[in-house]
Order: sequence, then C-alpha cells, then structure tokens
Amino acid sequence: MANEPSKAVEDRGAHTMERLLRDAGISTGMRVLDIGCGRGDVSFMAAHLVGPSGLIIGLDHDERATSTATERAHDLGLENVKFIQGDLHAPPLVDAPYDAIIGRRVLMYQPDRIAALRPLVEALRPGGLVAFQEVDATLLPASTKPHPLHEQITRWIWQTVEREGATTTMGFELPLVLEAAGLNVEGQRAEAILQTRHHRHITAWIVRAMLPRIVERGVASEADIDIETLDARLAEELRHTNSAFISDMSFSVWARKPSRGAA
Repeated sequence: MANEPSKAVEDRGAHTMERLLRDAGISTGMRVLDIGCGRGDVSFMAAHLVGPSGLIIGLDHDERATSTATERAHDLGLENVKFIQGDLHAPPLVDAPYDAIIGRRVLMYQPDRIAALRPLVEALRPGGLVAFQEVDATLLPASTKPHPLHEQITRWIWQTVEREGATTTMGFELPLVLEAAGLNVEGQRAEAILQTRHHRHITAWIVRAMLPRIVERGVASEADIDIETLDARLAEELRHTNSAFISDMSFSVWARKPSRGAA
C-alpha cells in the first residue's frame, strides 16, 4: 500500500520507543496517558505492555487523528485503549490520576515546555512515571561520506518542523525540562538511527506523511520531492556509497513524580 512503509525498510525509531517504555517501567495493570498520541502508534505499544487489566488514554488536539486511532484500535482488537480529543495544557481528567504519562515528539511543539508539563504532572499520582522521547537536529545529518539526497531530505524535514514553530534542540533540553517540572529523572539515553544499505529507515514513508506540511510551509514542492521514486533513490544512494548515514537522533528520558512527603 502506498501509505504504509515498504517491507524493505524498518521503523527503527519505534524500537527505541518501545525500549523506553519497558525501561521506564510501563507494565501490567497500569493506567497510562499518552499525550500527542496522533494515530495511536505509541498508545498501541503501551497497550500491549499494560495488558487487559490496564488502560491507555490517548490524547491529541487533532480530532481526525483520534478518530483514526480509534478505528485502528478496533481493527487491532484492542479494548484497553481509548482516544480523546483535547488540549494537553488542560487535559481532560479521564480515568485520572494516572500511573504514567508518556509522549513521543510532542514537547518539541510546545513554546513553553515546562508550563505544558505542569498540568500533566498534576494528573499523575504520587510516585507515578513519566517517559518521553524527543528528537534533536543538533548533530544531524552525520556521515563519513556525502549522501546528498539523504542530507537534503533531512534538511527539508527539519526546516518544516522549524517553520511550524517547533524547536530543533528538544532532545538536549529534555532531562532539564522534566527536572524543572518537578520530576526526578531516573534514566536517560541518546540513540542514533543508523542507516546502511541493508538496514534502512522509513524515511520515504515519513516524507510521504509530511508531504502536505512540507509543501504548505514552502520548504519544497511535490516535484522537488518526487515521492513516488524517493524510496528507490534513497536505497540506491546507500547502495552506491556503501557507508552509514545517521538520519535521526532520539533522546529518551524517564522520570518519576515524588511521592507524598518526599524531600
């Protein structure tokens, strides 16, 4: 299908997010709020971890996204997840307090990240978990050999994000932002998405999903991108260079809300 990743590539970023959820301690029976849930990918990861006795609430400001996520949950037969439309600055307190709050690539779009976190922390039980993953453009793109097409696509993606008002340095900010929101950081790591000719990322699929935004922000035209041939051209470039390319850098941080009476 045109709107799904090719079997020849892999969403390697999804693996880093699933590791974050496991390492943070998302487990059986927990009640979890997933902010900026979009189409539900992270919510579904968490739903498998909490099991039938747990509950995932996916929150997003885009009603179309939550409707799509609801349909996908039905198709997947997941009964322990539900999606609601709302503002994370005033989150609907559905099934609160939560045992955990999670999010992927959402704080980068908040002008005041600390202010955005405060109402969420209030909805978290004492001792509850927070786990966020954010990307960062500070070190990108990176390779020992030129990859002109990969480099151009990386620039287009980040230029679009910047023109939408997001920060490109959220990864490095993440631990300090969580601490400033009153949380105790328990673990953190940064992981590169390393691409080679035999281990490719879903770059073309990401660009296809972002295409209307890229064009709307005046970053590139549809003709510039040529989405129907993009995946093949990316694959050929990796084959020709026969070297590694870092396209994404993910920062994963997990933290805990102090228990009542903690110093």
